Amino acid sequence: MIEDEESIAHAIAARLRSEGYDVQIACDGPSGVELVERQRPDLVVLDLMLPGFDGLEVCRRIQRDVWVPVLMLTARDSEADMVIGLSVGADDYMTKPFSARELVARVGALLRRSERAQESIPAEHDVLLLGELDLDPTTRRCTYKGDVVHLTPTEFELVMYLGRRPGRVATREELLAQVWGYDFPAGGRTVDSHVRSVRRKLGSDLVRTVHGVGYAIDPADFDVEGAEKADLARQEFVVHDLHSLPADDSLAP
Repeated sequence: MIEDEESIAHAIAARLRSEGYDVQIACDGPSGVELVERQRPDLVVLDLMLPGFDGLEVCRRIQRDVWVPVLMLTARDSEADMVIGLSVGADDYMTKPFSARELVARVGALLRRSERAQESIPAEHDVLLLGELDLDPTTRRCTYKGDVVHLTPTEFELVMYLGRRPGRVATREELLAQVWGYDFPAGGRTVDSHVRSVRRKLGSDLVRTVHGVGYAIDPADFDVEGAEKADLARQEFVVHDLHSLPADDSLAP
């Protein structure tokens, strides 16, 4: 856990330890990166605003060589913050204040998903082709026109789930259960933020929104030219919003 608010860090650590988890705590960005590199944890709970450097930079550095699941915490209920966090490698996020029960449930679901992602042979191992976009579930590689595109494991599973059911609309509740492994109410914004992140990486026309229902992939309608602009748009978005992030990250009352 990387969290600079001592009371929050110790409260969360105590709850996770009561559930059988071994928890180590760092209180700033540099020591957090050093702790992850030394301990090689199964999961990182990461606050967005930290001294030294922020949670976004921590996430970039710890995901650079070996992927580790990251649950990001933020005191701002901002869609921009959430999408930026996902774009640098976070797998999920929670907005303060939150319940300890939900945090424990999300940690458990992330760990189960991580175990599935590391299985050598997935249940469905055929390569998925969507226009010039290829997803190989055996190697967990995503390529567009031969170039590797980095997707987080959650983004990869989301595209795979929708892509294997072309034209079929999946509700947010279905996606939370089948992709995230959540068996508790988690709110649709988790799904919405991941879809936005996928669109910025792979093009806006890949995932279709069915308003009031959910999402679908229609391969015949996939605009491969639109994906060519996705990476540049994502970079511009991240740079712009990083400069606009306020410095305060105090808990809401």
